[in-house]
Amino acid sequence: MTEPLFTTRLINYLFGGIAAAILRALGFHPANSALPINESFALEMVVALGLILFFLIVRLTLSVEKPNPVQQIAEMIHEFSSTQAEQVIGHGYQRFQPFVTCVFLFILLNNFMGLFPRVITPTSQPVVPLGIAALTFIYYNFHGVRVHGPFGYLKQFAGPVWWMSPLMFLIEVISHLARMMSLTIRLYANMLASDLLVLIGFSFLPVAFPVLPLALHFFVSIIQAYVFMLLSMIYLSLAVSHEH
Repeated sequence: MTEPLFTTRLINYLFGGIAAAILRALGFHPANSALPINESFALEMVVALGLILFFLIVRLTLSVEKPNPVQQIAEMIHEFSSTQAEQVIGHGYQRFQPFVTCVFLFILLNNFMGLFPRVITPTSQPVVPLGIAALTFIYYNFHGVRVHGPFGYLKQFAGPVWWMSPLMFLIEVISHLARMMSLTIRLYANMLASDLLVLIGFSFLPVAFPVLPLALHFFVSIIQAYVFMLLSMIYLSLAVSHEH
């Protein structure tokens, strides 16, 4: 049995008791009572706390005249996500930019975790992409209902031809559920494959540093985070658009 990572032990030390109590209240029993928070979730918490700290630093040190390096990084991220959101979502994109930006950064940093020795990429565990995909599914459908109203949003599922409405409604429901499955499988499968390539690289090159697999993992991490963000924007644009 491998030794748990320091981050896993630390997160369990800080929040393990609370997590175990919540699980017991829900009728679940953790597989490891000493470490109720597993490695993937612990790394997710580290990423989430890191992002919160990053945004707090940016907010507290905000300066128009002398922007510090942290602020400059935040401005580059904001400019990148705003450009993408404006092109894909269009008018009113500002309302959705914080969500898609956080999704991009959260996935990207979790993907990058696989670059460290002995660390399994959290997004290579199916439950992690599923959780992000489910949140995205709820988010864009919520705003679709908010913009069009419950009846108006569901009416889009029925299509323009009334006698084909039952069939079209069923197809649209399946299609929307398939989006969540597609987001999950795409991210999970690509990061799992990337993790395996890194593992093979370390196995065949135990002395020399396996630069190529790690470089590939780096670029796959960026691409998959971007694709997830881009698809989230597309689903949002379709949900809130008045033209179908």
